[in-house]
Amino acid sequence: MAEGAELEHMVMSFRVSELQVLLAFSGRNRSGRKHELLAKALQLLRSGCSAAVQMKIAELYRRRFPRRALSPSELPVLHGPVGPLPPLPAPCRLPYEPGAGGPLLVLESRREAEGAQLAPPVQPVHPDVKMQRLPFYDVYDELIKPTTLASASSQRFEEAHFTFALTPQQVQQILSSRDAVLGARCDHAVQVQLRFCLCETSCPQEDHFPPNLFVKVNGKLCPLPGYLPPTKNGVEPKRPSRPVNITPLALLSAALPNTIVVNWSAECGRNYSLSVYLVKQLTAVALLQKLRAKGIRNPDHSRALIKEKLTADPDSEVATTSLRVSLMCPLGKMRLAVPCRATTCSHLQCFDAALYLQMNEKKPTWMCPVCDRGAPYDRLIIDGLR
Repeated sequence: MAEGAELEHMVMSFRVSELQVLLAFSGRNRSGRKHELLAKALQLLRSGCSAAVQMKIAELYRRRFPRRALSPSELPVLHGPVGPLPPLPAPCRLPYEPGAGGPLLVLESRREAEGAQLAPPVQPVHPDVKMQRLPFYDVYDELIKPTTLASASSQRFEEAHFTFALTPQQVQQILSSRDAVLGARCDHAVQVQLRFCLCETSCPQEDHFPPNLFVKVNGKLCPLPGYLPPTKNGVEPKRPSRPVNITPLALLSAALPNTIVVNWSAECGRNYSLSVYLVKQLTAVALLQKLRAKGIRNPDHSRALIKEKLTADPDSEVATTSLRVSLMCPLGKMRLAVPCRATTCSHLQCFDAALYLQMNEKKPTWMCPVCDRGAPYDRLIIDGLR
């Protein structure tokens, strides 16, 4: 077994993906930036980790720096006296093991470190992009923070690679939700959700797919929402704004990392963002319960609104003497059971909350059926006037 100092050197050489796998293997939180993940991993090591964790560190290190014997033709030819090499940075120093070609490995590691220093700076991968909250999903965790799909070259088609890992608790959450019935089929209620959006920070972004998008999860092609029919001739078709459930393609194991490969067409002056979340899918019944729990609007508010509409405007030649409101829901053409409307609507006419939520569960548009304006879930209110 490697000593404590050697294990620390191994951990400090890890990339983000290896740190996430290590923390997930030990049951620790593996979210955060690289320096945060490294601090958690070092704290785990210094607090006296188990032999299994030490073996995992050595295994990840062997994958990171595979040792191979060099042939005589690959050996470096040295001319004249050579002074000692300057010390390597801590993350790149390799522990010497007899018989493993120690000095040659140090030379190779030094070349890698120098190459990394000469690499061009990359764009920030965690901009302050916020995704719009989806009413039918409760977010449990952020597996991959919003990350820029930046153009790495002048090529028309781009490619990006991502890695995330699940903790044992998250794996159990997904597996234990398998028996939940969502609609007419049996599926996982707790899901791994992939989302794309424009790389904009001015406001929360809705789902927006890059053009010519192809996604592979763990080497398998990921199904994406089909294209909507174009509204005008000559307009490029687009996919509906919705997230992608990649749970069927995910490796439900805390010991194995998940990989995502994204291919898309670059657009001049426009970047996209990718993020992955662990979510729980909700039903229309659950949202109706939450809407009821939020409370019912006092009937006096609706009475005051009626009086305001009936009050004559002195500057107007037309006076409103009556208001006609139907007790039939404009959606189901049935008597209103749970009358509601959005706080942004100016009309008195209500629609049935249960039917409205069921329709948006199948096809989320969140448009008021009375005035055709936006009526998002967080603006809905149940009217208490009967």
